[in-house]
Amino acid sequence: MPQAPMPEEMNVYQNAEARFEVAAEKLGLEQGLYRYLKYPSKEITLYIPIGMDNGTLEVFTGYRVLHSTVRGPGKGGIRFAPDVSIDEVRALATWMTWKCAVVNIPFGGAKGGVICDPRKMSRGELERLTRRYTAELSNWLGPEKDVPAPDVGTNEQTMAWVMDTYAMHLGQATTAVVTGKPIELGGSRGRKEATGRGVMICCDKALAKTGNQERRLPRCGSGLWKCRLYGRGLDAKSRLQNHRPRRYWRRSLQ
Repeated sequence: MPQAPMPEEMNVYQNAEARFEVAAEKLGLEQGLYRYLKYPSKEITLYIPIGMDNGTLEVFTGYRVLHSTVRGPGKGGIRFAPDVSIDEVRALATWMTWKCAVVNIPFGGAKGGVICDPRKMSRGELERLTRRYTAELSNWLGPEKDVPAPDVGTNEQTMAWVMDTYAMHLGQATTAVVTGKPIELGGSRGRKEATGRGVMICCDKALAKTGNQERRLPRCGSGLWKCRLYGRGLDAKSRLQNHRPRRYWRRSLQ
């Protein structure tokens, strides 16, 4: 089994590959299985023309990566952000495969993203972008193929647009094509708060394991931020993430 090169600090896919190499070595994976799991099943790059509110035409770059469907249909979010890259999408799709397998959920790993800044786009522009992205992937997505979800820069409304566009192309209502949709359209209660709740639970477990000592908490994404965690006081502060904007949560922990 080849040795993985030292990953570049900010290249998320190289980091994912390096961790896979370590896990594969510890598990003693057979060479054929190792090679099969190392690479995504398929990936696509889209160039999405959108008419903007000011009358201009912009072309956005989007991606979708399907890492594995061995255990079930691909599962993974769609993110809208200026720093989306194909390497990031590959890494996140890969990690979704591992996460679903570790907790024994019958899904594979997938991920999608579009390079854009949703904070600078109108609701109409975001809807047109979402619907065109979905239309381009209408033969790719499906309850038994690949199931998107909200992620950075997307939300329940985005998933409603995805679901509606997919249904129009299929010719029938298909609520199971996405998760994280509005409750009125078949969404799950608690889904919106689930990520923040998961962070809270993991931090509580980490504090318990380390004897509630003061720790620095890294933030995944663009850069790092530091906060001080004192004993069980983390509980109440972490719950703010479920009800307050992220910037409030970060200020409250300083």
